[in-house]
Amino acid sequence: MPYHAKLVGLRYNCSPMNELTSDSELHEKLKVFVDPYLGCTLAEAKAIRSLELRPNQVRIELQFGFPCADYGDELQTALRTHLQPLLGNLTLELNLRAEITAHAVQRTLKPLAGVKNVVAVASGKGGVGKSTTAANLALAWARQGAKVGLLDADIYGPSQPLMMGLSGQKPVSIDGKHINPLMAYGVEVMSIGFMVDAEQPMAWRGPMVTQALTQLLGDTRWGELDYLVVDMPPGTGDIQLTLAQRVPVSGAVIVTTPQDIALLDARKGLKMFEKVEVRVLGVVENMSVHVCSKCGHSEHIFGSGGGARMAAQYGVHLLGELPLDIRIREDADGGSPTVVAEPNSTRARAYLQMARRTAARLSILNKDYSRMFPKITVEST
Repeated sequence: MPYHAKLVGLRYNCSPMNELTSDSELHEKLKVFVDPYLGCTLAEAKAIRSLELRPNQVRIELQFGFPCADYGDELQTALRTHLQPLLGNLTLELNLRAEITAHAVQRTLKPLAGVKNVVAVASGKGGVGKSTTAANLALAWARQGAKVGLLDADIYGPSQPLMMGLSGQKPVSIDGKHINPLMAYGVEVMSIGFMVDAEQPMAWRGPMVTQALTQLLGDTRWGELDYLVVDMPPGTGDIQLTLAQRVPVSGAVIVTTPQDIALLDARKGLKMFEKVEVRVLGVVENMSVHVCSKCGHSEHIFGSGGGARMAAQYGVHLLGELPLDIRIREDADGGSPTVVAEPNSTRARAYLQMARRTAARLSILNKDYSRMFPKITVEST
């Protein structure tokens, strides 16, 4: 099913025109533009849909495999610089489209019906900001134009009801078999925290936890989603391994801090996903730098460059370096994560860029074509 794309039309003036410019010259120049989020050329990404040279205008239409509703201004600046020698005084009209497709999951599993991509957000240990990152990732994709769900798989310590402003609310079931997710800021949300009292300890052993998550995942009446973000339990024990084997995942994101002790556990998380044939989209370094709200002084409290070194060591991408800021914690505790509480802030921009890098990385991986195959049924006549 085509992605419900938003069309972004932008017009910009440029400097004096080269009379010899042709559409073929512009097209060749456009083909070699390297998109900063994809990490490859537009030609390699097959993103160019059309280029038309008119008497006073150049019209370019691009299509990406990731949500790009807020990407127009940034991309047009980069394209204008790249094409400047050929544009002259022509007006540039840039149209962006997005088509989110399903991507392959573990070979032993089938994709969820109606959910194009399941993205697991994991960490090797607790306390690194995994849940905050997962919530803001889901909200960033929704803000960028995608249909998104968020599953809180941290059975022992569910935090998404509080972060998403849904504390105390209960989901309902129409048919007694399936549960309707709750909605927050345009995101479908499901959590074990909706089913139990906030102060009730989950004294469950591994098999019960696995069964609970399987039911939450399969019995929830998810809508047609481009992405389902799964906030995984922290750690790399039997529960995490079993979940990684049972949940059909298109890609995983590893959250860590720059601190060496956190990186040790993050590496274990990365290797766990590799073991079960889940592709790791990249590493997010949380609490990367603290900027004093009083004087503006920057300080790397937990060290610096740890996420980048880990990404380079294992050949994955560094998806983002997120700040350590008291307002991020306040926003999450207040039930309105930073992406929706302060969408125009520098802090929110870090999450939005991280989300775009993550979706862009997923967009160039192997796609799932099983949905295109006809289903054969045998009937007795």
